[in-house]
Amino acid sequence: MHPMLTIAVRAARKAGNLIAKHYETPDSVETTQKGTNDFVTNVDRDAEHLIIDVIRKSYPKHTIIGEECGELAGEDKDVQWIIDPLDGTTNFVKRLPHFAVSIAVRIKGRTEVAVVYDPMRNELFTATRGQGAQLNGYRLRGTNAKDLDGTILATGFPFKSKQHANSYINVLGKLFNECADFRRTGSAALDLAYVAAGRVDGFFEIGLKPWDFAGGELLVREAGGVVTDFVGGHNHYLSGNVVAGNPRVVKGILNTMREELSEALKR
Repeated sequence: MHPMLTIAVRAARKAGNLIAKHYETPDSVETTQKGTNDFVTNVDRDAEHLIIDVIRKSYPKHTIIGEECGELAGEDKDVQWIIDPLDGTTNFVKRLPHFAVSIAVRIKGRTEVAVVYDPMRNELFTATRGQGAQLNGYRLRGTNAKDLDGTILATGFPFKSKQHANSYINVLGKLFNECADFRRTGSAALDLAYVAAGRVDGFFEIGLKPWDFAGGELLVREAGGVVTDFVGGHNHYLSGNVVAGNPRVVKGILNTMREELSEALKR
């Protein structure tokens, strides 16, 4: 196992155990609003601190970018740990048991290691560049759908960017005529892990942050899939607009959404 993957798994499990413990005792959860429709809890912050502590013990010079802490610049700028301590905070707050810890390691702009951990199901999704993706040690392959016909697509509503609501609803309507059905679960990290596992055929969402998808992106790629922005390029780290699936499914999604995209969504 890649030495950084060992540390990422240790950190994810530790954070996951903390999250699961708080899930059982809802009175211990304190929720505040940090933006429009955007919540954070003491559990997000505590889980992030745990993850940072585990990373710092082994790699004190690496840079860490977290959803809650922002960028903690280290002496080594070439290695970045991108962490989301609790992807699916709203689910957690509502006591809907679907959320995950996401950790990715990027070296010189390339993601080398990824972990997405669902503590409620004890499902550990891992990937190392060039060595495939796994779920609890078993090799993952995405689906082999030939086109959108009969596919299940995962998505997330742009609840933080409602200026895109009309474009999004139009894209949704067009895709609904092509695919079988949608899933909207509330955790982009798990949606991408599920694409890698073949549980859903494809995924698209507007305006994600790197910590939402950095781990899941490598899982998809290592399971034989592709990840692009809304015009088939690789600007998704800047735009946050993400499409994922096997190459044929992604091509189908891109072709179907093309005419409904506003100029803002083509960047």
